[in-house]
Formats: sequence, C-alpha cells, structure tokens
Amino acid sequence: MPRRLLIALLLLLPLLMPVFAWAQGMPIVTVATGKGGVQNYSLTLQLLALMTVLTLLPSMLLMMTSFVRVIIVFSILRQALGTGQTPPNQVLAGLALFLTLFIMQPVMTDVYNNAILPYMNQGMAFEDALAAAEAPVRGFMLAQTREEDISMFMEIARNKTELEGPESVPFTTLVPAFVTSELKSAFTIGFLIYIPFVVIDLIVASVLMSMGMMMLSPMMISMPFKLMLFVLVDGWSMLMGSLASSFAMP
Repeated sequence: MPRRLLIALLLLLPLLMPVFAWAQGMPIVTVATGKGGVQNYSLTLQLLALMTVLTLLPSMLLMMTSFVRVIIVFSILRQALGTGQTPPNQVLAGLALFLTLFIMQPVMTDVYNNAILPYMNQGMAFEDALAAAEAPVRGFMLAQTREEDISMFMEIARNKTELEGPESVPFTTLVPAFVTSELKSAFTIGFLIYIPFVVIDLIVASVLMSMGMMMLSPMMISMPFKLMLFVLVDGWSMLMGSLASSFAMP
C-alpha cells in the first residue's frame, strides 16, 4: 500500500506544481512598460510563444520550403519505376528532408546571422528579429512563385490594392501562391521523368503482344529494364542535382 501511495503522489506532483507556484505568488505572465510605451514581455510568455511556433514547424516545413517539390518528385519517380513501396516512405521522407536542408541552407544561414543571433545576444527587439527572419524566407518564396498565382490569390482575397513591390505581398497570400507554384513545378518535373519509363513499358508490352504472351504482365518484365536504365545513367545523382538546381535563389 505505501508503494502505491508513493506512485500516486508522484503522478499527481506535476498537476499540483502550478498550484504551489500560484500559492507562492509566482506570476504567470509579467508585462513591463518601458520607454515610449513599449511593452516588454516576460520569459514565460516568450517561452509560450516559442512552444506555439514549435507546434507549427511541420506545417512551416511543408508550406514554406522546398520540401513539397522534392517529396512529390520522389513519389512520382517511385511510381514510374513500378517498385511499389521501394524505397519506403520513411526513406523518401528522410531523403527529401535532408535535401531540403541542403537547398535551404543559405536561407537558414541568413536567418540565423541576421535574426536569431542578434536576438539571442539581446541586441535586437523581438519584432525586429521577426522581420529580419521573414525577409530571406519571403525572398526565397517569391523567387519560386509565379506572378499569375499571386494575382489569382489576390483576386480571391478581393484585395484591389496595387502592389508597390514584392515586399508588399501579404504573407497570407504568398504562402498559398508559393505552394501552388511548387505543385505545378513538381508535376512538370514528374511528367518529364515519367516519359522514358512509359516508353519502356510500351516497348515491352508490344514485344509481349507480338510473341503472344498476353497473359504475362508487362510491368513485371519492364521493371528490371527500368531499374537498369535508372542505375546506368546514375539517376539518383542526376535527380538530386537537377532538383537542387531547379530552385532559383534570390
């Protein structure tokens, strides 16, 4: 019985810690007004904002980087090869993630040097650091986004204001326009990748039909030839290099 009671107390301890902190008078949020009416938030609120940003990181990774184009091209390639689940989804996702980190390295370096590092050294306000971090990301997204996609989402949002420049594009408009452009680019690259493998399937199917082997699946015969072709031309290196060079850097 004492052992069960001890385990119960240990489980209840995390739930009771906020009550103890409140009883000791520890403030949850502290807001101090500085010069010029500028409000400085306590570390607790900043930590809460940081945790909120961390929960949005997967969506930010998918919607604001090169991950969308890379993972779609990899998926189309696997389907064109006809290998089923080889490479598996975990391998493709990991490969797409590290290729995304390679492509986004200049942008991340710019964000770190101009926003994160000055903010951590307490030489820059949080609002200024956020604006400095947004600039390179916005530049990367604008370099990949088509103008017609931006115009379409501006019309959907019923925003009739004239844009003075790329900096005046609202971020809520830029993100869906960027994703739409990335989908177009990914399917265009996937179409070009698919053509040689379709030709091999057609040749194998024609040969089998001429030999009277109509009951034999052409996909089963053509898959080794497609794999051999892809390996002989060093397909993975060509694909990685082409994907990395397909992104226009600002």
